[in-house]
This record gives sequence, structure tokens and C-alpha cells, in this order.
Amino acid sequence: MSAAPKRSALPGFGLSMGLTLTWLSLLILIPLAGLFVKTADLSLSQFIDTVTSNRTLHALRISFGLAFAAALVNLVAGLIIVWALVRYRFPGRRLFDAIVDIPFALPTAVAGIALTTLFAQNGWLGAPLASLGIKVAFTPLGIFLAMVFIGIPFVVRTVQPVLIDLDVEIEEAAVCLGASRWQTITRVIIPSLTPAILTGFALAFARAVGEYGSVIFIAGNLPNVSEIAPLLIVIRLSEFRYADATAIAVVMLVVSFLIIFLLNRLQRWAQTRALAVS
Repeated sequence: MSAAPKRSALPGFGLSMGLTLTWLSLLILIPLAGLFVKTADLSLSQFIDTVTSNRTLHALRISFGLAFAAALVNLVAGLIIVWALVRYRFPGRRLFDAIVDIPFALPTAVAGIALTTLFAQNGWLGAPLASLGIKVAFTPLGIFLAMVFIGIPFVVRTVQPVLIDLDVEIEEAAVCLGASRWQTITRVIIPSLTPAILTGFALAFARAVGEYGSVIFIAGNLPNVSEIAPLLIVIRLSEFRYADATAIAVVMLVVSFLIIFLLNRLQRWAQTRALAVS
């Protein structure tokens, strides 16, 4: 006789799984499937012409390239901020910790207007930079700064709880065994934080790629100069070229999925390696 299947200690698996699949289908799978269905209105040659046009390729390079660069900057800056907030006690620490969350709560349009006002050629920061020959507002550099602004909380809030839980005694043991401060950071602290670091990077990158509200105000939105892919999709929709808009959206979806999938695999590898070392 075959053994009876082992029952879960927690009841309600069938109901919870059914509700999970229902919500995922309604909120994610069906809308994404609609993109591919609408894109099917284009023939293969039309699809290729749409996504390989100079304007589309430039918009995709701007969105993905600057998002990746902004995520890298947020990774470095976020780690420094987390280290200061967790490992040091100083006046105003709680205030600075709260300021990190402002990009979460601030409407993106407000953030875009504020950044544009600040970095315009007559702005508080834009004027000194303009005197040095550096133009920020209405250039790709402005897009980059907007992406950095909206992405920094993702790195900080992802890494911060992991660093808080990291036992300081591990670092003290490394020092007692003769490790220098740099060796302690690179061989003890960073490996323990790597999964959280990759997660924060992926979240910051994903947010920057899809960002619209804070970017369009400071970008200038010039075709082949400072036009992001989400704006190009909106333009195609306003022109009633729905299939072209969904074709660009499909490309963004596929590329974003592949990048996030790769980062998730790296995160899983880092977690496995950290467990093996420990």
C-alpha cells in the first residue's frame, strides 16, 4: 500500500493558493498578456521596424543605461548611508533616517518640479554648475539625477535591517585573528550583505527604468537627446499607435525581466555561498 500523502501542518493551502493565483492573474499576468496580444497586431517586419528605429533605440538606451548607472551610484551611496545610520550615533540621526524615505512619500511630479527648479540654469545649484559649463536640467544628466533621487531609498531600506542584524562580535573576532579593517569589510561584512545589496540594486534599477513623473520635468524630452522610453510609449498612445506603444513596452518588459532574473540568480548564488561559508 502506498503511504498516505503528508498533510501540511498549516491548513488552507488550497484556498490560499487559489486566491494567490487569482490575484496574480488579475493584477499581473492578464495585463501583461494583453501587451503581447496587442503587439500581435503588428507583423514581424513592422515589429522589428518599430523597436529598431533610431528614436526607439535611443530612448531605450537612455532609460536602461541611465537606470543602470543610477542604480550603481545608489548602491555605493546607499551603503555609505546605511553604515553611518547603523554603526554611528550622532545628533539628528533619526531625522536623517526619516529623510531617506522622502522619495517614497513625495509625489513623483513634485520631485520632478523640485529637481528642475533646483538644477535649472538660474537655480540654486544649476547656476553655479552652469558657470562651470555643466548643464543639468533638460539633459540626460538631469534624468540621471532624477533616477538617483527616486532610487536611493530602495538600497538603504533593503540593506539596513541586514546590517542591523549582523553581529558585531563577528567583526571583533576577525580583528582578533589579525584581519585589517579593509579585510574585515571585504571578507566578513560585504559577503554577509551581498544578497541584500543585490536586492537593493535590482529594486533601484527597476524603479528607475519605469520612472516617468519625476523624469519628464527635468529631461527636456527631446527625441534622440533626452527622451525616455516610457515617454515614447505615452507619445505613441497619444498618436493612437497602440500597437507601436505595446511593442516598445514588450521590449522593456522582456529586457527588464532578463536583467531582474539575472540579478535574482546572483542573489541566490550569494545566499548559497554565504551559507556554505558560515
